[in-house]
Amino acid sequence: MKPFTKREFLVVSLILLAIISVSLYNFAIAKRRGRDAQRKNDIGSITDALNKYANDFAVYPAPSDGKIVACQGEEIWDEVQAKTVFALRPCEWGRDFLRDVNDPDYPAYLQTIPIEPQSKEGLTYTYLSNGRRFQILASLEGKDEDEYDPAIEARGISCGIRLCNFGRSSGKTPLDRSIEEYENELTEENSKN
Repeated sequence: MKPFTKREFLVVSLILLAIISVSLYNFAIAKRRGRDAQRKNDIGSITDALNKYANDFAVYPAPSDGKIVACQGEEIWDEVQAKTVFALRPCEWGRDFLRDVNDPDYPAYLQTIPIEPQSKEGLTYTYLSNGRRFQILASLEGKDEDEYDPAIEARGISCGIRLCNFGRSSGKTPLDRSIEEYENELTEENSKN
């Protein structure tokens, strides 16, 4: 068997380099799509849990700096109920669970509130609510994703180091404008009728 010539070696090297480049590019796309799929699943799980919470409490949890205020805080005396209850504090993504903090026997709505897959790089989910409606937002990496919404991105809401461009909401609450704007529109429509 005779060894490769310099020309043959160069051609084989170029072909291998092209194959490796395409493979690395496809691998990076697959990782991005995996993270975006995780974001969609997380937002769906959070949405389901928030709706169950609202069914039990007749109100959605309050927001604080984009977090859900529904986790166990310090004990306080409730004079109306004449017993000690827990105050609520903002839940930590990826650490806390969403449940009725004053009834430990009641099953959790969400065992662990999901954390953004790239939280270590400075990304986060963002929760907005006025008690009657909510929006939970994330930032998809792929603008080619079907759920990517430039109208959400145009709102300029931060999901950490990037703008939010995807989300879910309660009922028919639109994601391209604030909850307050939507409720004002509903009020105007009702006053015209």
